Amino acid sequence: MNKNTAPFMRQAVMDLEESRIREVANAGMGRPDVLAFWFGESDEVTPDIVRQAAIDSLQKGETFYSHNLGLPELRQAVSAYMSALHGPVGVDRLAITSGGVNALMLAAQALIDAGDEVLAVTPVWPNLTAQALVMGARLKCVSLRPVNGQWQLDMAALKATITPATRMLIVNSPNNPTGWTLSRAEQAEILAHCRSTGTWVLADEVYERLYYETDTANGCAPSFLDVAEPDDRLVVVHSFSKSFLMTGWRLGWLVMPAAMTPHMGKLIEFNTSCASVFTQKAGVVALQNTADITPRVVAHLKACRDTLVPLLQAVPGVQVAPAKGGMYAFFKLDGHPDAVVTAKRLVAEAGLGLAPGEAFAPEAAGWLRWCFASKDLARLQQGVERLATWLAKHQAIR
Repeated sequence: MNKNTAPFMRQAVMDLEESRIREVANAGMGRPDVLAFWFGESDEVTPDIVRQAAIDSLQKGETFYSHNLGLPELRQAVSAYMSALHGPVGVDRLAITSGGVNALMLAAQALIDAGDEVLAVTPVWPNLTAQALVMGARLKCVSLRPVNGQWQLDMAALKATITPATRMLIVNSPNNPTGWTLSRAEQAEILAHCRSTGTWVLADEVYERLYYETDTANGCAPSFLDVAEPDDRLVVVHSFSKSFLMTGWRLGWLVMPAAMTPHMGKLIEFNTSCASVFTQKAGVVALQNTADITPRVVAHLKACRDTLVPLLQAVPGVQVAPAKGGMYAFFKLDGHPDAVVTAKRLVAEAGLGLAPGEAFAPEAAGWLRWCFASKDLARLQQGVERLATWLAKHQAIR
């Protein structure tokens, strides 16, 4: 092929699909009449005490580079925070990152070679699978399956697919978009099998504090860290975004075997150099005040879930079950198999902004994701009213 006609970028990058969520959201951006529930973030601002910490840091002139792995005081605070939840997690196993997305990409860069087989449990937030593809991996998927609106894992099918050829397993629990959450026994079974095959586990656990069951002593969703040894082939990703209302701050962290940490510092240098100091100072204060911030966030999100799901269940033709964790209701509309088309019509005709299931996996076609993290519960009720009215009108036309 002539160099002038060859692709100007890597084919793996050119082949990436554009975000189906953005595709729908762009159709409604700038319309004040649209009730937007398409993105995965709360409409509440970051708590005052956290914002003030960043302001104070800026006023002190803390605008310079920091250590690649993060400020020592933040790494120590994360270590104390994680150790209180999951047992000892030393500073030597931690790296501060510029958001959870950055943490996930760093893990992919560290562990995936072109041609490696990577397995993902889907449906899942599309960034997790796209990052493996960016690295040139051969992506395979094992799908959750819905039972009465509740998505479940076929453990036998998952274990049968994980072989010594599987370089990495990617799993997000609590799951975006379905709310599916692994049990501790399931995590132990998966980890034991991956030890036998030499497979790395990349666990996206950013929603672990947004958990609404009462079956764990620490109030968190089960974590792979609860059943793992420090030197297991396990990388766990966390973020300040969800449980501290800090989505726009772009601050997260990685937990990994200690032998990986200095090499991860090199990767951070070549990606972002470091997270900003004033953002990290805000993270320290967020962790210092987690007992005041996170329980309130979780209690409010549970109220949101318990407001939205019964209202949806009362709408004819809606299939939905309450999520165990996360901040989403994932539901199916009878007679509407293409959720992208449905979501665009809901924006245009009902002023309701939802994310289409096709954004998360082909097997989620026809499903819609509703982010219920709303400061005002009345917005959720108003949204369901718009959905019910639109459905009734559509049925009448049919």
